[in-house]
Amino acid sequence: MATKLTPAGRRILDTAAALFYDQGLHAVGVDTVAREAGVTKKTLYDCFGSKDELIAAYLRERDERWRDRLTRTVEAAGDPRARLLATFDALGTWMRAENPRGCAFVNAFAELPAADHPGHRVATEQKEWLLGYLTDLASGTGLPHPETLARRLLLLHEGATVAYGTGVLPDAAEEARAAAEVLLGGGTPR
Repeated sequence: MATKLTPAGRRILDTAAALFYDQGLHAVGVDTVAREAGVTKKTLYDCFGSKDELIAAYLRERDERWRDRLTRTVEAAGDPRARLLATFDALGTWMRAENPRGCAFVNAFAELPAADHPGHRVATEQKEWLLGYLTDLASGTGLPHPETLARRLLLLHEGATVAYGTGVLPDAAEEARAAAEVLLGGGTPR
């Protein structure tokens, strides 16, 4: 997170992150976050200003962790095609470690429909960044229509995340990767 937090602010954000992801943004109130973090509500408000800004900080920090995981995995891959496919490898490890209830940003969209909510804006920025990142990677492959390819890969990412979060496809990232291989012209449908 770009802003340096006090030790109390760090406890608040860590506590809120766990509670928001596990129970939902609306289900968790500031009283619960403050109590679980061992601080007063005044301290919470002094650190974050409002519950809406605390939600945005939680989502922003989660996005930073995801971007770091994704870009490190991609950078370790070889050629441009392997780098695009590595995004699904990163997604699979992320979902197993961090996303048992599905994508926090998709969940936030469901709970925060107002586009002017700070958390909604962070979730939108996260999805826009991912599309841009996939477009950059697709452009490096030399394949025609990299923007179209990136949009389709984004759909595979998002679909895999939702399918995994529902428990319907425990290997959703691997299935999405196989579909991406077909899009890239190197795989065959099973």
